[in-house]
Amino acid sequence: QSLYLFEMKVALFAGLGLAAASNQEEFVAYVKEFNKVYTSEELFGRFQNFVDNKKVIDEHNAKNLGWTMGVNAYTDLTRKEFSDLYLGYKARSNEYLRNKNLHVAPANQVLASSLDWRTSGAVTPIKDQGQCGSCWAFSTTGSVEGANKIKSGNLVSLAEQQLVDCAGSSGNQGCNGGLMDDAFEYIIKNNGIGSESSYPYTARDGKCKQVSSVATVSKYTDVKKNDETGLMTAINLQPVSVAVDAESWQTYRSGVMTGFCGKSLDHGVLLVGYGTEGSNDYWIVKNSWGTSWGEQGYIRLIRGKNQCGIAEAASYPTA
Repeated sequence: QSLYLFEMKVALFAGLGLAAASNQEEFVAYVKEFNKVYTSEELFGRFQNFVDNKKVIDEHNAKNLGWTMGVNAYTDLTRKEFSDLYLGYKARSNEYLRNKNLHVAPANQVLASSLDWRTSGAVTPIKDQGQCGSCWAFSTTGSVEGANKIKSGNLVSLAEQQLVDCAGSSGNQGCNGGLMDDAFEYIIKNNGIGSESSYPYTARDGKCKQVSSVATVSKYTDVKKNDETGLMTAINLQPVSVAVDAESWQTYRSGVMTGFCGKSLDHGVLLVGYGTEGSNDYWIVKNSWGTSWGEQGYIRLIRGKNQCGIAEAASYPTA
């Protein structure tokens, strides 16, 4: 590794005499920190992506908008590469079906002023989907894990790989994307889902195998589109699967994200709570990009603005 880094340093400094030395030094440190290995052909392209992304990060952070961007494992990717590799929510127009299945807040429900399902032990540790568009599977296991913990008292990590390999019959496409509601359908039809340990994650499409189920879903419920009040009443019951527009999440580091994203849903994640920091009300969202991304794997989004489309396609399973 050190020889590789030395050779890379020589190649960069020789080929980019005019580029800022600090960029080159930062890139070499970046390669070391994230254990990156490049072919000589792609080295300059990766370096250029790093420089371009670093410029966006530095310019954003200089504005002091209350949330920060930072260098992470994805800083050497173009935006298109990032989207192709890590976003896999297959949005489709199914409002008719969703409207027949809508969440209704329980009568006399009292909403907590702040809420975090992690503190109740209803959320498994951060996972990493790798270079596979299986975010929908991680969003699904997250909400099913939470529902089953609330019902049984036991938190069991569930098998995303089972959904990747086996849920095609319900309309999903493995590493090429899927939908949380379709995954709930699969779990219902399959009479449950296996544990992570019985069906380990590989980050690629594989052959479906039969394992015994450790968690079940009896039905699932959709939260009315663009209704953050409804989303608030739902998250008070249990963790909720949500779809978001995450194209701009590539460089997120910390704080309550405001602005900066649209509502073109392309990523499935898990809503685990909400709170307030200063004058900002926020949602707490669990992602599936490992702990080196964001706030130890989480992102906080401004609440009350349908930030990144968080209230467009929320749903939750009943264990």
